[in-house]
Amino acid sequence: MEWRSFQAAGVGPILMAVARPAGKGPFPAIVILHGSHGFAREYVELAKELSHAGVVAVAPCWFAPGEGAGMNFISPLDCPAGTPKLSTHQSEKSGRTINAVVDAVRNLPGVRADQVALFRHSRGGGAAWNYVLHGGKAQALILNSAGYTDELIQAAVKFDAPVLILHGEKDTVGPMTNVQRARKFETALRKAGREVDAVYYPGGEHGSFFISPSQHADEIERMRAFLRQNLRRN
Repeated sequence: MEWRSFQAAGVGPILMAVARPAGKGPFPAIVILHGSHGFAREYVELAKELSHAGVVAVAPCWFAPGEGAGMNFISPLDCPAGTPKLSTHQSEKSGRTINAVVDAVRNLPGVRADQVALFRHSRGGGAAWNYVLHGGKAQALILNSAGYTDELIQAAVKFDAPVLILHGEKDTVGPMTNVQRARKFETALRKAGREVDAVYYPGGEHGSFFISPSQHADEIERMRAFLRQNLRRN
């Protein structure tokens, strides 16, 4: 595990945990965006797990501190003083932060700048799809327990990268995370002719990825397979 930090113009300092695969690069990369509960040890471990798919996996602290009930199932990590505060995923500052993080990852040594995927959990999902809808480029998208607004569903045609949806059928953290919203987004992607795979976990709740060993293991295997299939090494 490698730790890097940079100063994002107009945003503040950003700390990133970088996990590299074995072998000689350059490698594709994935940016792992944490949810509203904030940066945590679990995201660092996720970076390590995904790096086994042959990608440089980067978990940034893109805002701090975290908040909400989700803090009960993660182990928070400190971020530098001056790290951006939590804001709405559609805010200008949130957009600048995600742009800065993705640009920084594209410029890391040993990373293929044209092969960068996004993983996003919960609020991180909103920020990531907002990035894509406003012209940001990603070669693959993984949505874990994300929220699906009407705006997002209607804009499905704008998603030109493969999408993996992972969602619990008992996600009740808010109306936008109801599993039927996720299914509507999947349907909209398919109607638009987009490439999408979706897995819905019976009994899965909003934070089950972090607290259910069986769901966690299944999601990791599916994410690795998705990344191997959709990101090019050479």
